[in-house]
Amino acid sequence: MLRLILILVVTLAAGPALAGATAWQEIAPGVKARLISADAIVAGTTRAGLELDLPAGTHTYWRIPGETGIPAEFDFAGSTGLAAPAIDWPYPQIDHTGGYLGYIYSGPLVIPLRFGAAGGSAVLAAKVTLGICSDICVPAQASFTLPISYAKADAGQGIRLDQAEARTPIAWDRPTPAFGAVTATADGLSLAAPDPAIDPQSLIADFGDPAILFQTPQKSPDGALWTLKLLGGAGGKGLEGRTIRLTFMTPAGPYVVTRQIGASAS
Repeated sequence: MLRLILILVVTLAAGPALAGATAWQEIAPGVKARLISADAIVAGTTRAGLELDLPAGTHTYWRIPGETGIPAEFDFAGSTGLAAPAIDWPYPQIDHTGGYLGYIYSGPLVIPLRFGAAGGSAVLAAKVTLGICSDICVPAQASFTLPISYAKADAGQGIRLDQAEARTPIAWDRPTPAFGAVTATADGLSLAAPDPAIDPQSLIADFGDPAILFQTPQKSPDGALWTLKLLGGAGGKGLEGRTIRLTFMTPAGPYVVTRQIGASAS
């Protein structure tokens, strides 16, 4: 079991910040973070991101952390000139270290943020809590303040955000559905007629609740039906009618669909 140690990171001046970025902060031993901004408005939206520098052997967590991970928390209440953001989580690594399921990121990482913006001046203020893990797991907290100027776009930060957004699941855009019927079973879910481009080992099913997790899908012999068991031995009773989000990888990149769960025919 991973030990949890709370580190409260006080915002300190860590050298001059560049246009389109705050100064780096060390939020855990060897782990640095900063805010970045593209400093541009396109169709009423401005792009920013939380950039992390994670050394080898260190990881943080996706929006659903898994069995032992720490959920991320973002607070943008101190921002001005910006609407509530959309957080675009890049597709994670699926990790089974120690026999526990985790959805993680390692190495360099940018988590894209999109804000509605009307122009003029804006300030992006963020309080962030992230789980940072190596041999131990650390809930690290930090605060950032980034004035945003739209006078000149920051091309370098725009490229970083483009690269991160390319790793972010998009809505399924193929002519046939990603899955057929999604139904509740005695111990989880069944997914009929999955598109052959979908990698079953990449599928993540979630309700937005980090406490409800599913195992890796099992395929029928002909591949026409996938079954997902709930972790922890919980049954599928009560899942009917709920909306579930299915995130997965294909050769063309990551996708996401939402489906309403039907009742089992049996």
